[in-house]
Amino acid sequence: MFARINSMGLFGIDSYMVGVEVDYGQGLPKIEMVGLPDTAVSESKNRVRSAIKNSGFTFPQSRITINLSPADVRKEGPVYDLPIFIAVLKANQQLRCNTDDCAFIGELSLDGLIRRVNGALPMVIRAANSGIKRIFVPKANAHECSVVKNAEIFAAENVVEIINHLNGTNPLSPVSFDENAEAINRLPLPDFRDVKGQQEARLALEIAAAGGHNILMIGPPGSGKSMLAKRLPSILPDMTFEESLQTTELYSIAGVLPEGVSLIRERPFRSPHHTVSPAGLSGGGAVPKPGEISLAHNGVLFLDELPEFSRVAMEVLRQPIEDSKITISRANASLTYPCSAMIVCAMNPCPCGYFGHPKRPCTCPEGAAKRYLSRISGPLLDRIDIHIEVPPVDFEKLSDKMPSESSAEIKKRVNAARKIQQERLKGSGVSCNAKMDSAQTREFCVLTPAAEATLKRVFERLDFSARAYDKVLRVARTVADLQGSGKIDVPHIAQAVQYRSLDRSYWHR
Repeated sequence: MFARINSMGLFGIDSYMVGVEVDYGQGLPKIEMVGLPDTAVSESKNRVRSAIKNSGFTFPQSRITINLSPADVRKEGPVYDLPIFIAVLKANQQLRCNTDDCAFIGELSLDGLIRRVNGALPMVIRAANSGIKRIFVPKANAHECSVVKNAEIFAAENVVEIINHLNGTNPLSPVSFDENAEAINRLPLPDFRDVKGQQEARLALEIAAAGGHNILMIGPPGSGKSMLAKRLPSILPDMTFEESLQTTELYSIAGVLPEGVSLIRERPFRSPHHTVSPAGLSGGGAVPKPGEISLAHNGVLFLDELPEFSRVAMEVLRQPIEDSKITISRANASLTYPCSAMIVCAMNPCPCGYFGHPKRPCTCPEGAAKRYLSRISGPLLDRIDIHIEVPPVDFEKLSDKMPSESSAEIKKRVNAARKIQQERLKGSGVSCNAKMDSAQTREFCVLTPAAEATLKRVFERLDFSARAYDKVLRVARTVADLQGSGKIDVPHIAQAVQYRSLDRSYWHR
């Protein structure tokens, strides 16, 4: 007696079809599992045996061979419990129905309850795209899987519900995606109207949001750096459906998708503590899971107190910032995750935090400020588009009763600038100025003769790198877009250069 059931496997962010085959043979009762299973998969036979008995079915007393194909790909996790359960019953003819167009995903408890699994969304998407018409998932994964439209998704709490559905005695209803349900529970984002003063920093963040640029804020404690950074998502453009789906897949794989959430609609804001390990930032594990930089995909990765991060952790960011993806190689696998995120950093100018403060003296030993700032490598600093000083706010501005400009008003300008960029870069796969390559930078960052002469003088005086040169052009392009200018003129270049001077002014004091 033989049965074959469709299931899915996960390799990084990619999924693939897995065939769960069960064969009964002659010999002493024994279960053999083949097809490169890991420990969690090998233990499935024990969970399935108990689930069958405790759900009112008979576990066959014969030699059982379970094969997971393709046999040359290592299978991991408890996701195969449910398909093995169905295959065992079908091979023993306790279940008589056609399951050729079905796929099953789920972990089982010993009493037949179906538990949540990580990575359900990418697996369901791949199954639906492969022609599977009916997909059975745990009820706890129902919300995230409901966004898939080209297949019927059935969510069950226990195996009896699935058996009754397949036998036609008590059919389940397909899950449906309710777009309005999540909007009711969505918390409002922190608003820029709460920020007093800091006009220069607000403008720099607006430019960063409009062009997708990385930004570093430097200033004394209490000047509002973290407060400003936390409000950045409120002025970023709304996520497209494709961006929401990409981000939700990553959260599903990592197992950190909030309960009851179908799609992540708001741009992620990840703020890891400075004690985070390099693997925590990049992704880790025997088979690497997404790290903080991938969980910030299409959103913001905020690194507060940047010099306090370990040197190795900071250097992990260099290639992902440049490539918008990160490849993690381990003994068991080499996986690539997307990580197109805005990098927002904040730091004090010295260990005590008051170097350069207009009123409070710095108490650090001589040279401490330079040593503190030099913890950030030149190559990493070179990859940050905008450097802005955030000075302390005086009493008059803090006590001002007039509300500041709201995030909604700033977002209108950001959206207008992004629309210009999207029209300009249509069909290139790039959506904002910060992601332009060198060829696109030369094509679209057209300077007036006066602006070109200004940039030449600045480049020679400050000894910019080639990367910094491109960064200046892209930031200037964003400034011009915010002002509705087709060409980059002297004021746009001057403002962009101003945002590149921080490393020179501090690092050489």
